[in-house]
Amino acid sequence: MTAEVRRGYAKGRAKRREILDQAMSLFGEAGYRGASLRVIATRCGISHTGLMHHFPTKENLLLAVLEHRDEVDGEWLSSSAVTGVDRLRRFVDLAELNATRRGIVELFTVVSAEATSAEHPAHGYFVRRYRDSVSGAEDAYAQVRTEGALREGIDPAAAGQQLIALMDGLQVQWLLADGGTDMAAVLRAHVRAQLTVPF
Repeated sequence: MTAEVRRGYAKGRAKRREILDQAMSLFGEAGYRGASLRVIATRCGISHTGLMHHFPTKENLLLAVLEHRDEVDGEWLSSSAVTGVDRLRRFVDLAELNATRRGIVELFTVVSAEATSAEHPAHGYFVRRYRDSVSGAEDAYAQVRTEGALREGIDPAAAGQQLIALMDGLQVQWLLADGGTDMAAVLRAHVRAQLTVPF
């Protein structure tokens, strides 16, 4: 591969990343239905046709944005080296991280609500995502129980579902309060009350 071809690939990857960033921002501002590919292309300094070279449809672009976000967060949350109480700490750390990226939180909140419709292009994605998120949280609580650190009467399945519901509900409150809700502190207090060890 020549140096010129490598530069071309690098330039293409950088442009793709810029498109994902701009799309994430606009989807967060206007929702999936309100966002225009032409506006995203303009923000990226390319033509509509140029954008479609990277993402042939709006649906392709939306799914790429969502999957990119989840790849980064998912790898970090589900690291095999992190189990039990430490894995629950990662959920709190994720809430803390989300407080620094309003655009991503807006995107997730708006599009997940829109995607409750079975006709929405991201419906299947969110069905899978919630199933996997709840399952991951349940696994963490089950590990905590095995470690002997879960309070009596706490059911890992119910606790996992509650944790994900609390995280998402806090994101809505945080957005409406313009960042005035301390998502991580509320989540930390919730988990701490379920454990028999310091958290």
